Amino acid sequence: MLENFPFFLALVVIIVLLIMLADKAKIAYPVLLILAGLGIGFIPGVPILHIEPELIFLIFLPPLLYEAAWTISWKELWKWRRVICSFAFVIVFLTALSVAFVANYFIPGFSLALGFLLGGIVSPPDAVSAGAIMKFVRLPRTIASILEGESLLNDAASLIILRFALIAVATGQFVWYAAAGSFAWMVIGGIAIGLIVGWLFMKLHKYLPTDANMDIILSIVAPYIMYIAAEKAHSSGVLAVVSGGLYLSNNRHLFLSSTSRVRGFNVWQSLCFILNGLVFIMIGLALPEITSGLGEVSISAAIGYSILVTAVLIIGRILSSYGVVAFTLIAKHFITVADGRNPGIKGPLIIGWTGMRGVVSLAAALSIPLQLEDGSPFPQRNLILFITFVVILLTLLLQGLTLPYLIRMLNLSDRDQTRSEDEIDNEIKQQLAQHALTHLKTNYPEELKRQPILQQIADKWENSSALPENAIISEETKTVYRAILNRQRLWLIQKNKEEQALDEEIIRRHLHRIDMEEEKWRLI
Repeated sequence: MLENFPFFLALVVIIVLLIMLADKAKIAYPVLLILAGLGIGFIPGVPILHIEPELIFLIFLPPLLYEAAWTISWKELWKWRRVICSFAFVIVFLTALSVAFVANYFIPGFSLALGFLLGGIVSPPDAVSAGAIMKFVRLPRTIASILEGESLLNDAASLIILRFALIAVATGQFVWYAAAGSFAWMVIGGIAIGLIVGWLFMKLHKYLPTDANMDIILSIVAPYIMYIAAEKAHSSGVLAVVSGGLYLSNNRHLFLSSTSRVRGFNVWQSLCFILNGLVFIMIGLALPEITSGLGEVSISAAIGYSILVTAVLIIGRILSSYGVVAFTLIAKHFITVADGRNPGIKGPLIIGWTGMRGVVSLAAALSIPLQLEDGSPFPQRNLILFITFVVILLTLLLQGLTLPYLIRMLNLSDRDQTRSEDEIDNEIKQQLAQHALTHLKTNYPEELKRQPILQQIADKWENSSALPENAIISEETKTVYRAILNRQRLWLIQKNKEEQALDEEIIRRHLHRIDMEEEKWRLI
């Protein structure tokens, strides 16, 4: 391990450079990272990377799911719960079933149980890939919310299918009532354990004398505790992390200080940035090991099977997207749905095309045991691994590269948002200032008279409320203000150099305030 440490350091540098290149070229970075991993893997002398599935499931998956749960809107998740659960559970199951029948019919030696195992592995789309692509294009809020919500839950459905399929392959039978009971416990138990652990961590944050550093450390530990506790109880670790993350996210202002929230946000952004980069380049690096294990199956035949499975996945997801729309339009006559309007053909097509597969599928394939309980080799394991890898590669290249162009070509409009974000933001800013000003004048009239600083704050809010509705800060204004802030920064640095007796810590505090002010204006 230590002898490969320089190689891993070089990988981190390569990841950063490739993501910079992807941002410059407006390409989803998972595509470049996988291709780079492929190229690096065939360089003579490069260490062959053996990916342990436990590394992905235990080290990478909990923090990535936890961060996603913290950033998603619970309001939108609840609003679109029926559609999201349809994609995350029903469609994942139907996709796995479709792959099972196709694999059983076209791939020699594939039983229905093996086909169902393969289907469970490749059925969940990858959230990171879709998120990386959506950085460069704007989607209507409805579609973005559905995709974000689906990404939180579909991994759990896939891993549950994987567990049942492994049992069916090993025993040669499938007891449906036992599977139904186990499925119920995995879902209910996973959610319950996540909520319990989340509640305990909230109490730790709230009642222990923690500071921002301790709060951040606890937030990093929390998803691992949720995942491990649920897995030890034979329930879904993924659902535990998601439910616990959603619970803590919606109560963050009750137990975390503003300092902990600001610093924690930056730490989590950096942590997930490098984790996402590592998992995708590791996929590319795994190809030499996967290819070497094919055995009697020729490369050309294996590629053909992989293309067939990829076609089933793409076509199946698009048909499922339109099926969900059709079901919603029918169901609105009998139940209350979030939005009963006909979305047309554009929205479902976009959702259907966001079916890129990723690292969870590869880790699930790698978790297949080498041998059955009787000591015989696990049937078709190497072919399943190869098909999974090619499916990931093809969906990322085909769908990942074309999705931004498809979104721009369809030119979707957000029917729920009749005004621009800048207009809404400006309105809320003025209402917030007016609310604060009224509260100050009503509850602190004497303090307002005695304290000049409070009067200055009140004047600032009054001026903010007096701005016209269309007073949106332009990019030119931001550029000028950032230039002034930079000038202040240079003046402080020069003053620190010239006055040797001046305490540098005071200068650093002022520099930090300028940095915070510049960051605030970056978000305006």
